Amino acid sequence: MGWRYRDTVLALCTLAFFATMVARLAISPVVPAVTDEFAVSNTVVGIALSGLWLFYFLTQFPSGILADRYGERPVILLAVGGTGIAALALALSPGFVVFVGSTFALGALAGLHYSVATTLLTRTYDDIGTAIGIHSSGGPAAGLIAPALAAWIGVRYGWRPAVLIGTVVAIPIFALFAWRIRPTEPRRPDQPMSERFELASALELLSRPRVAFPIALAIAAAFVWQGTASFLPTFLVEYRGHSTTLAGVVFSAYFVVQAITQVGVGAVSDRYGRDFATAGCMVLASAGFILLVAVPGPVAVATAVLLVGTGLGWGAALLPRFMDVLSDTERGAGFGLVRTVYGVVGSVGSVATGLFADLFGWAVSFSVLAALLALVFVALVVNAAFSLEY
Repeated sequence: MGWRYRDTVLALCTLAFFATMVARLAISPVVPAVTDEFAVSNTVVGIALSGLWLFYFLTQFPSGILADRYGERPVILLAVGGTGIAALALALSPGFVVFVGSTFALGALAGLHYSVATTLLTRTYDDIGTAIGIHSSGGPAAGLIAPALAAWIGVRYGWRPAVLIGTVVAIPIFALFAWRIRPTEPRRPDQPMSERFELASALELLSRPRVAFPIALAIAAAFVWQGTASFLPTFLVEYRGHSTTLAGVVFSAYFVVQAITQVGVGAVSDRYGRDFATAGCMVLASAGFILLVAVPGPVAVATAVLLVGTGLGWGAALLPRFMDVLSDTERGAGFGLVRTVYGVVGSVGSVATGLFADLFGWAVSFSVLAALLALVFVALVVNAAFSLEY
Protein backbone atom coordinates (compact mmCIF):
# COMPACT_ATOMS: atom_id res chain seq x y z
CA MET A 1 0.00 0.00 0.00
CA GLY A 2 1.45 3.37 -1.07
CA TRP A 3 1.92 6.50 0.96
CA ARG A 4 -1.36 8.38 1.38
CA TYR A 5 -2.15 11.96 2.29
CA ARG A 6 -3.49 10.86 5.67
CA ASP A 7 -0.05 9.40 6.38
CA THR A 8 1.41 12.83 5.68
CA VAL A 9 -1.07 14.38 8.10
CA LEU A 10 -0.15 11.90 10.83
CA ALA A 11 3.59 12.26 10.22
CA LEU A 12 3.57 16.06 10.26
CA CYS A 13 1.22 16.31 13.25
CA THR A 14 3.65 14.03 15.08
CA LEU A 15 6.60 16.21 14.03
CA ALA A 16 4.74 19.32 15.15
CA PHE A 17 4.14 17.76 18.56
CA PHE A 18 7.82 16.81 18.58
CA ALA A 19 8.78 20.45 18.02
CA THR A 20 6.57 21.80 20.82
CA MET A 21 7.87 19.14 23.20
CA VAL A 22 11.56 19.70 22.44
CA ALA A 23 11.28 23.31 23.58
CA ARG A 24 9.62 22.30 26.86
CA LEU A 25 11.90 19.37 27.66
CA ALA A 26 15.09 21.32 27.02
CA ILE A 27 14.53 23.20 30.28
CA SER A 28 14.51 20.34 32.82
CA PRO A 29 18.10 19.10 32.31
CA VAL A 30 19.50 22.59 32.98
CA VAL A 31 17.41 23.35 36.08
CA PRO A 32 20.48 23.18 38.38
CA ALA A 33 22.25 25.78 36.21
CA VAL A 34 19.16 28.01 36.21
CA THR A 35 18.85 27.82 40.00
CA ASP A 36 22.54 28.71 40.33
CA GLU A 37 22.46 31.68 37.95
CA PHE A 38 19.31 33.23 39.37
CA ALA A 39 19.94 32.07 42.98
CA VAL A 40 16.50 30.46 43.41
CA SER A 41 15.30 27.18 44.96
CA ASN A 42 13.87 24.03 43.37
CA THR A 43 10.45 25.13 44.59
CA VAL A 44 10.68 28.48 42.78
CA VAL A 45 11.84 26.86 39.55
CA GLY A 46 9.04 24.32 40.07
CA ILE A 47 6.58 27.22 40.09
CA ALA A 48 7.93 28.38 36.73
CA LEU A 49 7.68 24.87 35.29
CA SER A 50 4.20 24.37 36.75
CA GLY A 51 3.26 27.64 35.06
CA LEU A 52 4.58 26.30 31.78
CA TRP A 53 2.31 23.26 32.01
CA LEU A 54 -0.55 25.31 33.46
CA PHE A 55 -0.57 27.65 30.46
CA TYR A 56 0.02 24.71 28.14
CA PHE A 57 -3.25 23.18 29.25
CA LEU A 58 -5.15 26.44 29.63
CA THR A 59 -4.92 26.97 25.87
CA GLN A 60 -6.23 23.49 25.01
CA PHE A 61 -9.88 24.57 25.20
CA PRO A 62 -9.47 27.82 23.25
CA SER A 63 -7.40 25.95 20.66
CA GLY A 64 -10.34 23.66 19.91
CA ILE A 65 -12.66 26.64 19.53
CA LEU A 66 -10.18 28.38 17.22
CA ALA A 67 -9.92 25.22 15.11
CA ASP A 68 -13.70 24.94 14.85
CA ARG A 69 -13.79 28.53 13.61
CA TYR A 70 -10.71 28.70 11.35
CA GLY A 71 -9.66 25.09 10.73
CA GLU A 72 -6.87 23.03 12.26
CA ARG A 73 -4.00 24.05 9.99
CA PRO A 74 -3.52 27.72 11.06
CA VAL A 75 -3.81 26.81 14.75
CA ILE A 76 -1.08 24.17 14.51
CA LEU A 77 1.14 26.58 12.58
CA LEU A 78 0.66 29.18 15.30
CA ALA A 79 1.60 26.60 17.91
CA VAL A 80 4.83 25.54 16.20
CA GLY A 81 5.93 29.02 15.14
CA GLY A 82 5.04 30.52 18.50
CA THR A 83 6.99 27.80 20.29
CA GLY A 84 10.12 28.72 18.36
CA ILE A 85 9.76 32.41 19.22
CA ALA A 86 9.09 31.72 22.91
CA ALA A 87 12.13 29.45 23.16
CA LEU A 88 14.26 32.28 21.74
CA ALA A 89 12.88 34.70 24.33
CA LEU A 90 13.64 32.16 27.06
CA ALA A 91 17.27 31.89 25.96
CA LEU A 92 17.65 35.68 25.98
CA SER A 93 16.05 36.22 29.43
CA PRO A 94 18.02 38.91 31.32
CA GLY A 95 16.51 38.01 34.69
CA PHE A 96 14.35 35.42 36.43
CA VAL A 97 11.12 37.38 35.99
CA VAL A 98 11.58 37.40 32.21
CA PHE A 99 12.58 33.73 32.38
CA VAL A 100 9.30 32.91 34.11
CA GLY A 101 7.24 35.01 31.68
CA SER A 102 8.92 33.37 28.68
CA THR A 103 8.30 29.95 30.20
CA PHE A 104 4.60 30.76 30.59
CA ALA A 105 4.42 32.01 26.97
CA LEU A 106 6.14 28.86 25.74
CA GLY A 107 3.55 26.73 27.51
CA ALA A 108 0.61 28.74 26.17
CA LEU A 109 1.75 28.65 22.54
CA ALA A 110 2.83 25.00 22.59
CA GLY A 111 -0.53 24.12 24.14
CA LEU A 112 -2.40 25.14 21.00
CA HIS A 113 -1.23 22.01 19.19
CA TYR A 114 -2.24 18.73 20.83
CA SER A 115 -6.04 18.90 21.05
CA VAL A 116 -6.35 20.38 17.56
CA ALA A 117 -4.04 17.79 16.02
CA THR A 118 -5.88 14.98 17.82
CA THR A 119 -9.20 16.24 16.47
CA LEU A 120 -7.72 16.41 12.97
CA LEU A 121 -6.58 12.80 13.28
CA THR A 122 -10.01 11.63 14.44
CA ARG A 123 -11.39 13.09 11.21
CA THR A 124 -8.82 11.04 9.28
CA TYR A 125 -8.48 7.67 11.05
CA ASP A 126 -10.85 4.96 12.31
CA ASP A 127 -8.38 3.27 14.72
CA ILE A 128 -7.96 6.41 16.78
CA GLY A 129 -6.13 4.69 19.64
CA THR A 130 -3.31 3.67 17.30
CA ALA A 131 -3.26 7.07 15.55
CA ILE A 132 -3.21 8.94 18.87
CA GLY A 133 -0.47 6.61 20.09
CA ILE A 134 1.69 7.40 17.05
CA HIS A 135 0.98 11.12 17.35
CA SER A 136 1.68 11.10 21.08
CA SER A 137 4.99 9.36 20.45
CA GLY A 138 6.24 12.68 19.06
CA GLY A 139 6.60 13.85 22.65
CA PRO A 140 8.72 10.93 23.85
CA ALA A 141 10.69 11.10 20.59
CA ALA A 142 11.57 14.67 21.57
CA GLY A 143 12.79 13.20 24.83
CA LEU A 144 15.25 11.11 22.85
CA ILE A 145 17.00 14.25 21.67
CA ALA A 146 16.18 17.22 23.87
CA PRO A 147 17.31 16.19 27.39
CA ALA A 148 20.66 14.64 26.45
CA LEU A 149 21.45 17.35 23.92
CA ALA A 150 20.39 20.14 26.28
CA ALA A 151 22.46 18.62 29.09
CA TRP A 152 25.53 18.35 26.86
CA ILE A 153 25.15 21.89 25.51
CA GLY A 154 24.45 23.17 29.02
CA VAL A 155 27.67 21.69 30.39
CA ARG A 156 29.81 23.01 27.52
CA TYR A 157 28.18 26.34 26.68
CA GLY A 158 25.63 27.16 29.38
CA TRP A 159 21.89 26.79 29.82
CA ARG A 160 20.92 29.58 27.39
CA PRO A 161 22.23 27.85 24.24
CA ALA A 162 20.71 24.65 25.61
CA VAL A 163 17.14 25.96 25.64
CA LEU A 164 17.66 27.58 22.21
CA ILE A 165 17.35 24.15 20.58
CA GLY A 166 13.58 24.65 20.80
CA THR A 167 13.85 27.42 18.21
CA VAL A 168 16.26 25.49 15.99
CA VAL A 169 13.91 22.49 15.80
CA ALA A 170 10.66 24.46 15.39
CA ILE A 171 11.67 26.51 12.33
CA PRO A 172 12.04 23.70 9.73
CA ILE A 173 9.00 21.80 11.03
CA PHE A 174 6.90 24.98 10.77
CA ALA A 175 8.01 25.38 7.14
CA LEU A 176 7.35 21.72 6.30
CA PHE A 177 3.86 21.75 7.85
CA ALA A 178 2.95 24.98 6.01
CA TRP A 179 4.14 23.44 2.73
CA ARG A 180 2.55 19.99 2.87
CA ILE A 181 -0.68 20.25 4.89
CA ARG A 182 -3.80 21.44 3.13
CA PRO A 183 -6.27 23.87 4.72
CA THR A 184 -9.10 22.10 6.56
CA GLU A 185 -12.80 22.91 6.52
CA PRO A 186 -13.85 24.60 9.80
CA ARG A 187 -16.60 22.81 11.70
CA ARG A 188 -18.34 25.94 12.98
CA PRO A 189 -17.11 28.89 10.91
CA ASP A 190 -20.14 31.10 11.53
CA GLN A 191 -20.87 30.47 15.20
CA PRO A 192 -19.82 33.37 17.46
CA MET A 193 -16.88 32.28 19.57
CA SER A 194 -18.47 33.79 22.69
CA GLU A 195 -21.18 31.13 22.54
CA ARG A 196 -18.54 28.40 22.84
CA PHE A 197 -17.40 29.74 26.21
CA GLU A 198 -20.81 29.45 27.88
CA LEU A 199 -20.35 28.08 31.39
CA ALA A 200 -23.56 26.05 31.44
CA SER A 201 -22.68 23.94 28.39
CA ALA A 202 -19.13 23.40 29.64
CA LEU A 203 -20.36 22.24 33.05
CA GLU A 204 -22.92 19.95 31.43
CA LEU A 205 -20.22 18.19 29.44
CA LEU A 206 -17.81 17.92 32.38
CA SER A 207 -20.51 16.59 34.73
CA ARG A 208 -21.31 13.55 32.60
CA PRO A 209 -20.14 10.52 34.61
CA ARG A 210 -18.35 8.96 31.64
CA VAL A 211 -16.40 12.20 31.18
CA ALA A 212 -15.90 13.20 34.82
CA PHE A 213 -14.46 9.84 35.94
CA PRO A 214 -11.64 9.64 33.37
CA ILE A 215 -10.91 13.35 33.99
CA ALA A 216 -10.26 12.49 37.65
CA LEU A 217 -7.95 9.67 36.57
CA ALA A 218 -6.17 11.90 34.09
CA ILE A 219 -5.59 14.58 36.74
CA ALA A 220 -3.63 12.17 38.93
CA ALA A 221 -1.74 10.68 35.99
CA ALA A 222 -0.91 14.12 34.57
CA PHE A 223 0.31 15.26 38.02
CA VAL A 224 2.81 12.40 37.96
CA TRP A 225 3.82 13.02 34.33
CA GLN A 226 4.51 16.71 35.03
CA GLY A 227 6.55 15.99 38.14
CA THR A 228 8.61 13.42 36.26
CA ALA A 229 9.19 15.62 33.22
CA SER A 230 10.27 18.52 35.42
CA PHE A 231 12.49 16.79 37.97
CA LEU A 232 13.66 13.33 36.92
CA PRO A 233 17.13 14.63 35.89
CA THR A 234 17.42 16.62 39.13
CA PHE A 235 16.37 13.53 41.13
CA LEU A 236 19.12 11.51 39.48
CA VAL A 237 21.73 14.20 40.19
CA GLU A 238 20.77 15.07 43.76
CA TYR A 239 19.45 11.73 45.07
CA ARG A 240 21.50 9.18 43.13
CA GLY A 241 24.61 11.31 42.65
CA HIS A 242 24.82 10.97 38.86
CA SER A 243 26.44 13.61 36.68
CA THR A 244 24.28 16.10 34.80
CA THR A 245 25.24 14.51 31.49
CA LEU A 246 24.41 10.98 32.65
CA ALA A 247 21.12 12.19 34.12
CA GLY A 248 20.28 13.74 30.74
CA VAL A 249 21.06 10.46 28.99
CA VAL A 250 18.83 8.52 31.41
CA PHE A 251 16.08 11.11 30.93
CA SER A 252 16.38 10.64 27.17
CA ALA A 253 16.19 6.86 27.61
CA TYR A 254 12.95 7.31 29.54
CA PHE A 255 11.45 9.10 26.56
CA VAL A 256 12.86 6.61 24.09
CA VAL A 257 11.01 3.87 25.94
CA GLN A 258 7.84 5.97 25.93
CA ALA A 259 8.14 6.67 22.20
CA ILE A 260 8.53 2.99 21.40
CA THR A 261 5.90 1.59 23.76
CA GLN A 262 3.23 4.28 23.44
CA VAL A 263 2.10 3.04 20.04
CA GLY A 264 1.69 -0.43 21.57
CA VAL A 265 -0.28 1.02 24.48
CA GLY A 266 -2.68 2.63 22.00
CA ALA A 267 -3.02 -0.61 20.04
CA VAL A 268 -3.72 -2.57 23.24
CA SER A 269 -6.41 -0.07 24.18
CA ASP A 270 -8.05 -0.49 20.75
CA ARG A 271 -8.04 -4.27 21.04
CA TYR A 272 -8.55 -5.04 24.73
CA GLY A 273 -10.18 -1.90 26.11
CA ARG A 274 -9.17 1.52 27.39
CA ASP A 275 -9.40 0.64 31.08
CA PHE A 276 -7.36 -2.55 30.80
CA ALA A 277 -4.51 -0.72 29.06
CA THR A 278 -4.69 2.25 31.46
CA ALA A 279 -4.61 0.01 34.54
CA GLY A 280 -1.59 -1.82 33.19
CA CYS A 281 0.21 1.50 32.69
CA MET A 282 -0.47 2.52 36.29
CA VAL A 283 0.98 -0.73 37.68
CA LEU A 284 4.12 -0.52 35.56
CA ALA A 285 4.89 3.13 36.32
CA SER A 286 4.18 2.83 40.04
CA ALA A 287 6.54 -0.15 40.30
CA GLY A 288 9.15 1.82 38.41
CA PHE A 289 9.05 4.76 40.82
CA ILE A 290 9.37 2.42 43.81
CA LEU A 291 12.40 0.85 42.17
CA LEU A 292 13.98 4.26 41.51
CA VAL A 293 13.62 5.25 45.16
CA ALA A 294 14.44 1.98 46.89
CA VAL A 295 17.10 0.24 44.82
CA PRO A 296 20.46 1.78 43.83
CA GLY A 297 22.61 0.73 40.91
CA PRO A 298 22.53 0.88 37.11
CA VAL A 299 20.38 -2.24 36.65
CA ALA A 300 17.67 -0.82 38.91
CA VAL A 301 17.73 2.52 37.09
CA ALA A 302 17.53 0.83 33.68
CA THR A 303 14.62 -1.36 34.78
CA ALA A 304 12.84 1.60 36.37
CA VAL A 305 13.21 3.65 33.20
CA LEU A 306 11.64 0.81 31.20
CA LEU A 307 8.69 0.56 33.62
CA VAL A 308 8.11 4.27 34.12
CA GLY A 309 8.59 5.07 30.43
CA THR A 310 5.99 2.49 29.42
CA GLY A 311 3.54 3.33 32.20
CA LEU A 312 3.58 7.07 31.67
CA GLY A 313 2.49 6.49 28.08
CA TRP A 314 -1.00 6.19 29.59
CA GLY A 315 -2.31 8.94 27.31
CA ALA A 316 -2.57 6.56 24.35
CA ALA A 317 -4.98 4.42 26.41
CA LEU A 318 -6.89 6.97 28.46
CA LEU A 319 -7.36 9.88 26.02
CA PRO A 320 -9.24 7.85 23.36
CA ARG A 321 -11.76 7.16 26.15
CA PHE A 322 -12.92 10.77 25.82
CA MET A 323 -13.23 10.57 22.04
CA ASP A 324 -15.32 7.41 22.45
CA VAL A 325 -17.97 9.29 24.43
CA LEU A 326 -17.92 12.69 22.69
CA SER A 327 -20.01 13.28 19.58
CA ASP A 328 -18.38 14.39 16.34
CA THR A 329 -19.44 18.01 16.87
CA GLU A 330 -18.16 17.99 20.47
CA ARG A 331 -14.72 16.59 19.80
CA GLY A 332 -12.98 19.84 18.88
CA ALA A 333 -13.83 22.17 21.74
CA GLY A 334 -14.99 19.33 24.02
CA PHE A 335 -11.71 17.46 23.97
CA GLY A 336 -9.86 20.75 24.37
CA LEU A 337 -11.97 21.53 27.43
CA VAL A 338 -11.22 18.12 28.93
CA ARG A 339 -7.51 18.60 28.31
CA THR A 340 -7.60 22.03 29.91
CA VAL A 341 -9.35 20.79 33.05
CA TYR A 342 -7.21 17.76 33.80
CA GLY A 343 -4.03 19.43 32.60
CA VAL A 344 -4.44 22.63 34.62
CA VAL A 345 -4.96 20.70 37.84
CA GLY A 346 -2.29 18.15 36.95
CA SER A 347 0.25 20.89 36.22
CA VAL A 348 0.58 21.37 39.97
CA GLY A 349 2.70 18.23 39.82
CA SER A 350 5.81 20.23 38.96
CA VAL A 351 5.71 22.65 41.88
CA ALA A 352 4.43 19.96 44.28
CA THR A 353 7.24 17.57 43.36
CA GLY A 354 9.83 20.31 43.88
CA LEU A 355 8.22 21.39 47.15
CA PHE A 356 8.08 17.83 48.54
CA ALA A 357 11.73 17.40 47.60
CA ASP A 358 12.74 20.62 49.40
CA LEU A 359 10.71 19.75 52.51
CA PHE A 360 11.02 15.97 52.79
CA GLY A 361 13.64 14.83 50.31
CA TRP A 362 13.53 13.17 46.91
CA ALA A 363 12.60 9.72 48.25
CA VAL A 364 9.33 11.01 49.69
CA SER A 365 8.65 13.19 46.66
CA PHE A 366 8.91 10.32 44.17
CA SER A 367 7.08 7.91 46.50
CA VAL A 368 4.10 10.27 46.35
CA LEU A 369 4.11 9.90 42.56
CA ALA A 370 3.99 6.11 42.91
CA ALA A 371 1.10 6.34 45.39
CA LEU A 372 -0.98 8.52 43.06
CA LEU A 373 -0.67 6.02 40.23
CA ALA A 374 -1.66 3.22 42.60
CA LEU A 375 -4.82 5.16 43.46
CA VAL A 376 -5.72 5.41 39.77
CA PHE A 377 -5.32 1.64 39.44
CA VAL A 378 -7.57 1.06 42.47
CA ALA A 379 -10.23 3.40 41.00
CA LEU A 380 -10.25 1.44 37.74
CA VAL A 381 -10.53 -1.88 39.57
CA VAL A 382 -13.44 -0.64 41.69
CA ASN A 383 -15.20 0.73 38.59
CA ALA A 384 -14.90 -2.66 36.88
CA ALA A 385 -15.65 -4.80 39.94
CA PHE A 386 -18.89 -3.00 40.77
CA SER A 387 -19.93 -2.45 37.13
CA LEU A 388 -20.24 1.29 37.72
CA GLU A 389 -19.74 1.93 33.98
CA TYR A 390 -18.06 5.29 34.52
